[in-house]
Amino acid sequence: MGPEKTGTAKTPKFTDVLSRAGKSMALSLPIILSLLFFFGWMQIFLPRKVLLYLFRGQALSDTLTGALLGSIFTGNAANSYIIGGELLQRGVSLFAVAAFMTAWVTVGITQLPAEVAFLGRRFAVARNCISLLLSVMVAVAAVWTWRMF
Repeated sequence: MGPEKTGTAKTPKFTDVLSRAGKSMALSLPIILSLLFFFGWMQIFLPRKVLLYLFRGQALSDTLTGALLGSIFTGNAANSYIIGGELLQRGVSLFAVAAFMTAWVTVGITQLPAEVAFLGRRFAVARNCISLLLSVMVAVAAVWTWRMF
């Protein structure tokens, strides 16, 4: 008996990897197009004046507003990076954007009914409240850390 090889995996061919990457890009195309549509809509229906009215440049109120809006408009992390960059370019404070992005990913008010159905009301509400509080704390910590460096 010869020595057995363990832990050796077959390396995929470059064409296989390229094919999988192409399929992945094709699957993400609707998301990319919907984001482009969303930003176009945002430019038209949400002018900079409205954003500056919602986010007044005050750390506490901007952070809370960003966390609340992120809780309502939930989504995945990749989209939050793009939206966060767009908000920063339009003059929204880093406190608000950091809170928005964190709450966008961790809090899910729109998904709360489904979460209650599967996990129970007490757990779902507690998880969302804790996540909302933590999104505010993470935003403050992120901005303070950013300013240190």
